[in-house]
Amino acid sequence: MRLKTLAVAAVLAFLAAVSGPQRARAQNPETMMPEASEAKAKQLLQQLIQALGGPAYLHVRESLCTGRVANFDRNGNSSDPFRFKDFWRYPDKNRTEYDFKGNIRALTLLMGGLPVKGDRFVQVHAGDQGWSLDKGGVSEMPSGFITDFKEQVRRDMDNLLRLRLDEKGLIFRYGGSGLEDLKEVDWVVIEDADQRTIRLAMAKKTHLPLRSAVSTRDETNRVTTEEVTIYANFHLLDGIQQPMQVERQRDGRRVFQAFYESCEYNPNLSDDLFTRASLDRQWAQSGKKIKDQDHNKNTGNDKN
Repeated sequence: MRLKTLAVAAVLAFLAAVSGPQRARAQNPETMMPEASEAKAKQLLQQLIQALGGPAYLHVRESLCTGRVANFDRNGNSSDPFRFKDFWRYPDKNRTEYDFKGNIRALTLLMGGLPVKGDRFVQVHAGDQGWSLDKGGVSEMPSGFITDFKEQVRRDMDNLLRLRLDEKGLIFRYGGSGLEDLKEVDWVVIEDADQRTIRLAMAKKTHLPLRSAVSTRDETNRVTTEEVTIYANFHLLDGIQQPMQVERQRDGRRVFQAFYESCEYNPNLSDDLFTRASLDRQWAQSGKKIKDQDHNKNTGNDKN
């Protein structure tokens, strides 16, 4: 009986030794069959969505968030943080209001050197249109800024998870596991019809996203650009896990770091917020008065 038991144990040990590496290879993205890799990726995406709030997360169509943000120049130097209020109507309507209070350097970094006047700045995007408001009045957004915004919409993780997963032409792959921010993660890789490669890293324990990386290739000069967004400090707000700290990097260089203070979901935003007319009225009510005061001071007609 003892010999039989030892023989059985030896066989089981042999099977474990053989099947162990096979199981490990089965999760290796380089050796998985395409169908298995796609199924694994979609399973992880569902776990990610569930961790973010499930149906509550998917049903968000508007948001209003406030906080502070700092921009970084090409040398890695940051501006002083300044306040922002961010209105979203997904997928492609956004209004962001900034309060700089004399932080000219931050304003210059935000607009990439584009001259802006005053301590307050508002930019509105609505699909193919965009406008800005500063101390000088209302202006059309430069075409390059609108193009950048539309590209950002396509890269955005929330838009991807809420609205794009059924889009034609998407390819899903399991990207393997690894360590990010000292946490074990699983990677999911998504390629879209416009040749963007989107990689999402989610924590193995919580399934929450730790970062997204989007790579695009310029076929003219054959240069690949990677933009990485890092998510941290998740808080449960209205049933949704909101990252209260977000950092963006472009080709390894930090672009901005935002610290959120509050977020509301589906707050029933007015359609008017995403129009030029709203900026024109705001300028008529407050901006024009400021301009008139400056004119009076410059001409010596200031009654005060």
